[in-house]
Formats: sequence, structure tokens, C-alpha cells
Amino acid sequence: MSIGEMLAATVPMARTLNIEFLETTPEKAVVALPDQSEYHNHVGGPHAGAMFTLGESASGAIVLAAFGDQLSRAVPLAVRADIAYKKLAMGPVTATATLGRPAADVVAELDAGERPEFPVTVAIQRADGAVTGEMTVVWTLRPNS
Repeated sequence: MSIGEMLAATVPMARTLNIEFLETTPEKAVVALPDQSEYHNHVGGPHAGAMFTLGESASGAIVLAAFGDQLSRAVPLAVRADIAYKKLAMGPVTATATLGRPAADVVAELDAGERPEFPVTVAIQRADGAVTGEMTVVWTLRPNS
């Protein structure tokens, strides 16, 4: 089972919005939100909440890809998120997530008994390539007790 299939199966909100996991590697996650009128805002584009969920889903996908081998000893949790809506989003949108710190540094902190935090940056784009939103989700790996 791929990370995208696992997230679609275990995260009901991702299924609700029909989020598509296009690429998931430890270096990059690309997630798409199809154009669906039931999730539009008052100007006919994707609702801000749907775009937030898209970006958060992309960040979660890269966290699982980069740190899936740590799940036996730590739980990944989103700590906080910040999103900026830059341009009007219309039609389908994609979110591309990248880790803001090297995964090895995060794992080294976990190895040292710490609870590491690390940012994931996300760019949300329209089909024409224009960046409609920018998001940062700060994650932690909470050691199992």
C-alpha cells in the first residue's frame, strides 16, 4: 500500500475532499484537489478550508515518507500551521510539500531523546502554475512512552 493509499484510507477528511496523492517521496509530496463545486467558496474557487486541508495533507504525506521508519517509536503530530492565500484559486489545485530540515537531523534529535520539531513548506498552485497559497506546517515526532 502506498503512502497516498494509506492516508486516503485512514484520514476521512482527505477522502471526503477526494484528495489525490500524486507523488510521495521523502524529498517531495504532491497532492491534488479536483475542482468540485460542493467545496467552492463564494467566488467559485476552492474554499479556504479545502485548500488548508490540501496543504496539510501534502505535509503529512511527506512526513510519513521521510519518517515512516520511525513510527514504531514516535508519532508524527502537526504542532501549528500558517497559511497565506496569495491569489485567487480556480479549478483544480495542487500542493507541493518539502521538508524544511534534513530528515537525518530530525532523527538525530529523536535518537538523543528529544522531541524534534521541523517545518514543512507547501506551495499551492493552480493549473496554470500560479502560486495561490503558501503554507508552513510545523510537525513534531512525539516519542512513544
